[in-house]
Amino acid sequence: MKLKSHFMILVAVTCLAGSLFAQNKTSKETKMGKSLVVYFSLAGEQYNVGNIKEGNTSIIAKFIAEETGSELFELETQKPYPTDTYSRLTQIAKDEQNKKARPALKADIDISAYDTIYIGYPNWWGDMPMPVYTFLEAHDWKGKTIIPFCTHEGSGLSGTESRIRSTCKGATVEKGLAVQGKVAQTNRSVAKKAVQDWLAKLGK
Repeated sequence: MKLKSHFMILVAVTCLAGSLFAQNKTSKETKMGKSLVVYFSLAGEQYNVGNIKEGNTSIIAKFIAEETGSELFELETQKPYPTDTYSRLTQIAKDEQNKKARPALKADIDISAYDTIYIGYPNWWGDMPMPVYTFLEAHDWKGKTIIPFCTHEGSGLSGTESRIRSTCKGATVEKGLAVQGKVAQTNRSVAKKAVQDWLAKLGK
């Protein structure tokens, strides 16, 4: 009888542990599903890194998604930017900035299910690329937390955090991360450590 009682207790404890594990897993998955990494990035010929196969910002976006369990969404324009010559790209980017253009996107994503959205972009002429504004202006940001990040070659975030605050009314905008594009391309371990340290400071 004692052996049977011990066996029943063991079974009960095992079942309880399994139930708690399942609950914890579900909770973690739910939390992970509430964060999203949205980014704009270009490959091809880029300043200080040559002809690259993956955009600098894309690299950082994937590190953030990996560390936080966030989903990824890449912003792509209906009309592609030239990536064969960097000078052509920068001229178009400058013209769009001067005109406050809002290039059409190939696709959008419903952000209503997400509490935290990481927004990533390269620093173009001291600002976010205009397609990022297209995305930001298309959504209701009330109650959302936005965490910006960018890649650059010396200009950092260039005040884009405040521009995001102005554009995304009702959102909480946390301290952003700026990673040099050359570091993202040529020293990924350093770039990843920068992402990890930044997320740790944010408590993510």
